[in-house]
Amino acid sequence: MDSDEDSVDETVEGPLDEDGQPHGFCTVTYSSSDRFEGHFSHGEKNGKGKFFFFDGSTLEGFYVDDALQGQGVYRYEDGGVLNGTYVDGELNGLAQEVDGEGRLVFRGQYRDNRHCGECWVYHPDGGCLFGEVNKDGEMTGDSVAYIYPDGCTALYGSFVDGDLIRARLATLKSDQTGKPHFEIPPNSPVFSYDKSTSTCISTHALLPDPYESQRVFVAESLIKEAGQGLFAKTDAEPETVMAFYNGVRITHSEVDSRDWALNGNTISLDEDTVIDVPQPFDQMDKYCASLGHKANHSFNPNCRYEPYVHPRFGPIKCIRTLRSVQKDEELTVSYGYDLESTGHKGPEAPDWYKKEFELFQQVQVALAGQ
Repeated sequence: MDSDEDSVDETVEGPLDEDGQPHGFCTVTYSSSDRFEGHFSHGEKNGKGKFFFFDGSTLEGFYVDDALQGQGVYRYEDGGVLNGTYVDGELNGLAQEVDGEGRLVFRGQYRDNRHCGECWVYHPDGGCLFGEVNKDGEMTGDSVAYIYPDGCTALYGSFVDGDLIRARLATLKSDQTGKPHFEIPPNSPVFSYDKSTSTCISTHALLPDPYESQRVFVAESLIKEAGQGLFAKTDAEPETVMAFYNGVRITHSEVDSRDWALNGNTISLDEDTVIDVPQPFDQMDKYCASLGHKANHSFNPNCRYEPYVHPRFGPIKCIRTLRSVQKDEELTVSYGYDLESTGHKGPEAPDWYKKEFELFQQVQVALAGQ
């Protein structure tokens, strides 16, 4: 994240010494289109300065004898920021990084521009990894933990480059010095990476997710003719992850070509993949590893679907609260079906959805007239 441009052609704007070297506050533009603005002493950067790189990123700090020393701020082209400690132009020491939306991405140590020691790696969905990285700066080893968004429920064990291999349910604690450690209860269940395929929903279909099981339960829905529904086991604040939507992975064309009766538990993951919970796995005695598919539709929902990178299931969707919800309140989401056929996007919404939408519109009109 530093620049070594001394050996290439450059254009200097500012004062020069008797040897024609930058001396004082100068702007130096290199052949690569990188630009440095700052203080020079006889051709070497000395004092406050800032690099403007050709890709839109910048690096700002204090230079001594042509090398960045002490605290430096690297700003990515997307708005992300890394605040770090530099020694002789390389990251060495504590650092903290946020993404373009201001969310924490990394906290920990660097050595020679590479993660080292105990580090925290944060996901945009609220989960994070903690552990001592290997010599390549990877979250690899037998003492790594994935920590759920509540900040205490964890899976502690073996990971390779951040991917779960085998871990036990644990609770994150801190000692008197604030150093984190993990308590593993007796008979703690074992979890492993279990990403679904087009034919296998899970190799441990009856092993519940430990975070989800603290927050939701399944019971008869309060919505007429909706069957089972998903309910809050405890009060929850807005933006709380409540449940996970895992299932077999099929294509959009498969979904679009079959009868709507088979699509009751499908959700789009991305442009290529649909997650489906087919029969008989819609029954709790056949599958309860995740429960997000039990949430029913509402045009006035209290939750929404969002992408989530799960340590066990891989890329899936989660259900996150839109507002505060109370214990025993039914959790609902908007299914977001197209009300009219769009051809390339697949079939139009099912009949029950259209009828519910008409009723919803009638209620809205009546409310507006009051």
